[in-house]
Amino acid sequence: MNNQTLPRAFVQAPSTGTTPGYMPGFGNDFETEALPGALPQGMNSPQKCNYGLYGEQLSGTAFTAPSHQNERTWCYRIRPSVKHSNRYAKIDIPFWKSAPHVDPDVISLGQYRWDPVPHSDQALTWVTGMRTMTTAGDVNTQVGMASHVYLVTESMVDQYFFSADSELLIVPQEGRLRFCTELGIIDLEPKEIAIIPRGLLYRVEVLDGPARGFVCENYGQKFELPGRGPIGANCMANRRDFKSPVAAYEDRDAPSTVIIKWCGQFHETTIGHSPLDVVAWHGNYAPVKYDLRTYCPVGAVLFDHPDPSIFTVLTAPSGVPGTANIDFVLFRERWMVAENTFRPPWYHKNIMSELMGNIYGQYDAKPQGFIPGGLSLHNMMLPHGPDKNAFEGASNAELKAEKLDNTMSFMFETRFPQHLTGFAANEAPLQDDYIDCWDEIEKKFDGTPGVK
Repeated sequence: MNNQTLPRAFVQAPSTGTTPGYMPGFGNDFETEALPGALPQGMNSPQKCNYGLYGEQLSGTAFTAPSHQNERTWCYRIRPSVKHSNRYAKIDIPFWKSAPHVDPDVISLGQYRWDPVPHSDQALTWVTGMRTMTTAGDVNTQVGMASHVYLVTESMVDQYFFSADSELLIVPQEGRLRFCTELGIIDLEPKEIAIIPRGLLYRVEVLDGPARGFVCENYGQKFELPGRGPIGANCMANRRDFKSPVAAYEDRDAPSTVIIKWCGQFHETTIGHSPLDVVAWHGNYAPVKYDLRTYCPVGAVLFDHPDPSIFTVLTAPSGVPGTANIDFVLFRERWMVAENTFRPPWYHKNIMSELMGNIYGQYDAKPQGFIPGGLSLHNMMLPHGPDKNAFEGASNAELKAEKLDNTMSFMFETRFPQHLTGFAANEAPLQDDYIDCWDEIEKKFDGTPGVK
């Protein structure tokens, strides 16, 4: 991790020193305070809170959600959040789109691949640097998702943001960012991910730029760990490797702007202070980060190739058992040992739509053209699979134990068809010849018994 010190304005839990502190666990009930005695004990809403703080609950689920799904956090803050809200004015954030967004001039039916979206000379913050690639579902009915590329060159100064529409799964590819949230500070770099919950207010600062990465905007049920089934209690992503921040707060008076994304529209309001003023909190609705290098893959150890779902890190349920609103799937370094087996992902069509991104290295099914920072989209029920070189290489390779090394790609998979935005179709660096990667695949059928 980096050795950056915290901004002077921040006060956080004293045991953490000058770098962000974290608590391990996923979906845990945490409690943390930046000042001793700021957190009430034995109750949530005392008649008077210590230090003159205000008690306030942030609910991430309906009050009556089943207890194993119920998420809420009690915050003890300098001002109640109604003081962080004023009259709103609509603003235009032109490149951040929400579903349903269907451009009549764009064809979303196809197999697509993009080179990395390049940086520009324009000064871009977390909000203005968001570039939507695809949308799916409907933000108003809270189903589906959007995928984005972010380009960030400068920190948000006296500016804050939250989304009432969605939680954000953030996958850095280049550069390092700091997320100063109401509940604490998260530093994020490539090979890590973070989840920022719906409704949580934050500011994004650049630690090492320019920064580029990917965002999955989840309109539906929150991300959770997938059921392991017969795999049992271990491997894949383990709860202890997820980290939530300790309490940290700012007590700072300065003219500030709060930007809110609500039902796909953007509004701003002005206030006279920093809204990052939670001195203590307890609950299970909080931001979290995860180091992808701690993900333990599971695979075939004798023959055949398991479904890519075996590599699921997080899943957002849809209400249909086994069919996700979104799956976040990771393809990282691993050993390949299967006997008499075509080892790369096989050819297939899928009811799910698959958007892939390359964090670093080379993806085994597409050794050419799918470069770090790039994206590909295989929409629902459209065939895809290895190109000729990957097929020939895997079909004729000597099958010995082999380490698939220096590779990390991911997939946002959803049950909804993904619609391209105008930016994805016309401005992002689309590889017009991607569909041609399968042109050289040959007919090998012989018809002679016993011929392979």
